[in-house]
Amino acid sequence: MLRAKIIATGSYVPERVLTNFDLEKMVDTSDEWIMERSGIRERRIASEKESASDLAYEAAKAAFKRTDIKPKDIELVIVTTVTGDMPMPAT
Repeated sequence: MLRAKIIATGSYVPERVLTNFDLEKMVDTSDEWIMERSGIRERRIASEKESASDLAYEAAKAAFKRTDIKPKDIELVIVTTVTGDMPMPAT
């Protein structure tokens, strides 16, 4: 029987922050309205030069720092997203 397990995780968020107060300047909304309905106070925005795979790569690097496993030891990576690098071919 094949077995798989999660031995480390990593995360990465882009540097640019867009707060609800920033959104108030762009559209007819308020921090209170957004917080009441979604609980969201801020979101991160990738730069023009950052793609979904760039964000995944940085998260993977963070995960590898938490374990002795090396990238060459990984046999399979499964990714699912609705925000791929390009519409076709799927990345």
